[in-house]
Amino acid sequence: MGIYLNPGSDGFRESINSQIYVDKTGLAACTNKLIHTEEKYICISRPRRFGKSMALKMLAAYYSRGCSSRELFQGLSLSRCSSFEKHLNQYDVIFLNMQQFLIGAKEQELTQYLEQEVLEELLEEYGDCLKRQNRGLVDTLKRIYIKTGKKFIFLIDEWDCVIRERQTDDTLQKQYLDFLRFLLKDRFRQRERGPCCTRGEKE
Repeated sequence: MGIYLNPGSDGFRESINSQIYVDKTGLAACTNKLIHTEEKYICISRPRRFGKSMALKMLAAYYSRGCSSRELFQGLSLSRCSSFEKHLNQYDVIFLNMQQFLIGAKEQELTQYLEQEVLEELLEEYGDCLKRQNRGLVDTLKRIYIKTGKKFIFLIDEWDCVIRERQTDDTLQKQYLDFLRFLLKDRFRQRERGPCCTRGEKE
C-alpha cells in the first residue's frame, strides 16, 4: 500500500464510519460496465462539496488489489451488483490528487515532480521486472504491463486545479495537458489500461 499506488481503503472506511454517509457505491457498478471498452475514460463534474473526493476514495478501495475491501461494501448497493465480485480488488490503482502535486512541486516542474513521486512507488513494487529504471512514467507502465499483464486504473482528483489556479500560466497549463494526453492516450492496445476516473469542478 502506497501514497499513490494502491492507497488502500482507509479513506473510504472513514467515510462510511462518519455520522452522515450517503451510499454512492452505485457509481462503481456504472464504471464496471465501461472497463475494457472504448468509453473507459470518465470525467465526473459536479458542484463543490458534492462528494467527488469521497467517491474516488470508494473507487480506490473497491478496485485496488492493495487491500481487501469486501467487508466495507457489505450491505451497500454495489455488493448486490452482479459485477461486484468480478472487479473487487483486482487492479493496481494510481490515485493522483493534483492539488497536492501543485502545492508540493514548489520550484520543480509539476509533471516532473508527479512522475518522480509515482515512479518511486512503482519501482518499489515492480523493480524486479524493470531492467532499466531511468524510464518515464508512461514507458514504465508499458513495461510493467508487458512483463506482468497487470492493468492500472487512474483516479485523478482535482484534475483541473492547474487550470483554475494558474489561469495566466499558459506554459504550465500546456505542459500539464500534454502530460495527461500522453499518459492516458491509448499508445498500445486498448486492453492495457482500465478506466480513468477524473474529477472536475463547477463553481
